[in-house]
Parts: sequence; structure tokens; C-alpha cells
Amino acid sequence: MRVDKFLNSVNITKRRAISEDMCKNGVVSINGKVVKPAKDVKLGDIIQINYLEKIVQYEVLQIPTTKTISKSQQNEYVREF
Repeated sequence: MRVDKFLNSVNITKRRAISEDMCKNGVVSINGKVVKPAKDVKLGDIIQINYLEKIVQYEVLQIPTTKTISKSQQNEYVREF
């Protein structure tokens, strides 16, 4: 699954366009490398998002099979640290 779709599916961003812009502006990196929106996410990848005030890292636990998941299921797909 593409990283921009993944961020939207697991409710990290509200819209896919936002996650796509974040990737294009170099805010999103996977395993320490800045990525484009089309980069595939795999199990065990570490996604880092560099916000203005903080840096947030997520570990990919599962790849969603549906377009969106409920907010309560988010911890089944990503782990924040």
C-alpha cells in the first residue's frame, strides 16, 4: 500500500491529499529515508513524520485491507513511539 494511502487509512491524516503533500514536502520518511507519496509501506517499517513542534514515529504492524479503519482499531495497525 502507498504511504500516502496508508497514513490516511489508519487515521494519521484526515485526507489523502494532506499526506500526499506531506510526502512531497519531505516531512515523511520511512526507515530514515525521505519518501515520495507512491512509496510502498511494508510490515515492520518505521514511518517518521516531522511536524513543526515534534517528531512522531510509527511502526507498521498491519496493512489495512479496507479503505479506512475505525479510530478505535488504529493501535492494531500502527504503534506510536
